Amino acid sequence: MTPLDAALAFVQVGGVLILSFGVVKIVYVPLALYFNRLYRSNSARHRYSVITDRPLVSVIVPGYNEAVVITSCVESILASRYLRLEVILVDDGSTDSTASIMAGLADQYDRVRFLSQTNAGKGAALNYGIAKAKGDILMFVDADGIFAPDTLMRMLEGFDHTKVGAVCGDDRPVNLNRVQTMMLAVLSHVGTGLVRRALSLLHCLPIVSGNIGAFRRDVVQLVGGFHEDTLGEDLELTWRVYKAGYRVRFQPSALVYAESPSTMGGLWRQRVRWSRGLLQTLRMHIGMLGRRRYGLFGMFLLFNAITMVVIPVLQLAILAVLPFLYLAGSGPVPGEVLAILGWLGLFVSLALIVFSIGLNRSWKDLRFLWTLPLWPLYSVFVGLALASAIIKEIRGSPAVWNKLQRTGVISVTATESGPRYEAGV
Repeated sequence: MTPLDAALAFVQVGGVLILSFGVVKIVYVPLALYFNRLYRSNSARHRYSVITDRPLVSVIVPGYNEAVVITSCVESILASRYLRLEVILVDDGSTDSTASIMAGLADQYDRVRFLSQTNAGKGAALNYGIAKAKGDILMFVDADGIFAPDTLMRMLEGFDHTKVGAVCGDDRPVNLNRVQTMMLAVLSHVGTGLVRRALSLLHCLPIVSGNIGAFRRDVVQLVGGFHEDTLGEDLELTWRVYKAGYRVRFQPSALVYAESPSTMGGLWRQRVRWSRGLLQTLRMHIGMLGRRRYGLFGMFLLFNAITMVVIPVLQLAILAVLPFLYLAGSGPVPGEVLAILGWLGLFVSLALIVFSIGLNRSWKDLRFLWTLPLWPLYSVFVGLALASAIIKEIRGSPAVWNKLQRTGVISVTATESGPRYEAGV
């Protein structure tokens, strides 16, 4: 077999593998629809949840250089319709005015407490907050989050069974002032509106978002809190919740609006950090993949590892080889077939986005569909970020809290009925 034949065979086999895993994901659509049917049913609205017991909720907000956003975050939490809460602000050795602003908020509001530590990372800040928290429900929130008045109540309603150890809300972009953040706003509907619904139904939701996640205190204590040496502390903790025999629930009506990266550099650093967090978690819990003792979640982790790690790298390799094959006149797909596949992929992507926006009842975000041509470039961008993360993990590069540079831009006002958009956005 010549090198050209080997390259052609690689592209053909790799293409079939990518297509096969992509087709499997279509099953998310009927699952998400069924989730909505159950979620909106009368029996769901009247079933028991932990909110009946009126537990104290400790909202823990870690922060490092969050002076621009922390006040809006705290004020939105305190405006919650659920009143049995405390807000614990943990400054992780900020070099700006974050600590003084946090201390001022604690002086101003009785339900706010301020803690400070030398810079030790997000996981350490969260564990410090947990140690000082008094609530039976622990809620972890990023410092740029903007809550709706009923977000806390919706989160508590998600604890509707003794085996539900954690609940994940729906986080959406708040800064819709850049082309990049507009594109991310549309794409987030698929990742949250569609995928989280389907995986929650299967008891396979792999992550409770660090932007808006709630845990039973006794479950957090059982599994040992956050690991402080990983970049994916929220992902890793979620897997240990499953390992302990608990479930994770998605609450689509529990909304928080947070900043998405508004620059290419910020997006790159975020995606590399997320990818490294996934790789670290896979390494730590490799024994869970495909194991029947963890039920369907164990099987899903194997599928997820392939789709989130193997497939993106395979796509990059195929993209690197394809130009040489076509230049040599040995393209694996004729030009007319390639065009048909391209249009088919465009139609399917568009249909999934509209479907996902409909699930979230966020029809106004359809005005950002013009970002569709950017999505293939974004896919390549994410693949390159994963490749960079793999290299950093192999080299053992330091794992630091490489957080976003906040802008303080707020384009969305969170309300009980959904987002209200500011003028001109």
